[in-house]
Amino acid sequence: MTALSNRPLADVLGVSVDAIDMPRCLDRIAALLEKSGAGYVCAAGVHGVMEAQRDPEVLRAYRDAALTVPDGMPLVWTGWMQSHSTMSRIAGPDLMLEVLRDSRFRGLRHFLYGGGPGVAQQLKRSLLARFPAVKIAGTCEPPYRDLTEEELMDLEAQLVETRADVLWIGISCPRQELFMARHMSRLPVRLMFGVGAAFDFHTGRIRDCSPWIKQAGLQWLHRLLQEPRRLWRRYLRNNPAFVYRVGLQLLRERMTTAQPAVVPAESPTAAKTR
Repeated sequence: MTALSNRPLADVLGVSVDAIDMPRCLDRIAALLEKSGAGYVCAAGVHGVMEAQRDPEVLRAYRDAALTVPDGMPLVWTGWMQSHSTMSRIAGPDLMLEVLRDSRFRGLRHFLYGGGPGVAQQLKRSLLARFPAVKIAGTCEPPYRDLTEEELMDLEAQLVETRADVLWIGISCPRQELFMARHMSRLPVRLMFGVGAAFDFHTGRIRDCSPWIKQAGLQWLHRLLQEPRRLWRRYLRNNPAFVYRVGLQLLRERMTTAQPAVVPAESPTAAKTR
């Protein structure tokens, strides 16, 4: 596992989520970029956590990440219940902008991998309009399936040719987590980020919501109203099950910490010999 030591972690149904806020997250990324082959960064939400319950490979992908940020208030609330009081939400789209804005990462060469036809190129134009000094080394709009060996070799060649440092991946969860875990040692970049819907957010395909909606944990509802046909099954399947399972986990943790220490009873023989 590629990680830094002394990582405070929240346990969300077996997924280890870094209990951090945005400033500490950026510090961690800066430290990771100083290492060779630092690995990848995941943005875990309710959907990803529930996919990890169903697929052991997804769970391993989260466990092997160099950094797993809490992309959703339910994960933050779980961390707060586990005494991680300074933990805050770090959405994938927000993290992408903060990395591009941070002066410590100036000079890095970024590669955009994801989105439908034309989306990565549009994202490149959008990001350069906001951050003219950012270096977008290249883009790739992959098919909605696993890459063939030939396609993977072509991606490797593009990354080598463009001398990319950072690979931004927006191919939805859990495909992006599996992609990063499977190809971490093969793709020649310093760090990979799985940022989910960031490509659609930053090209205007998905409208963002107000900060208070995010803090209330209702961004899923805002998304559902925009994409009901695509998302209703996901939310119906995941949200109630997440609340139920996390509730049981927190109850078990509370009962475990509340149990008094058991003092062994003194044997009658020992009492008589005193």
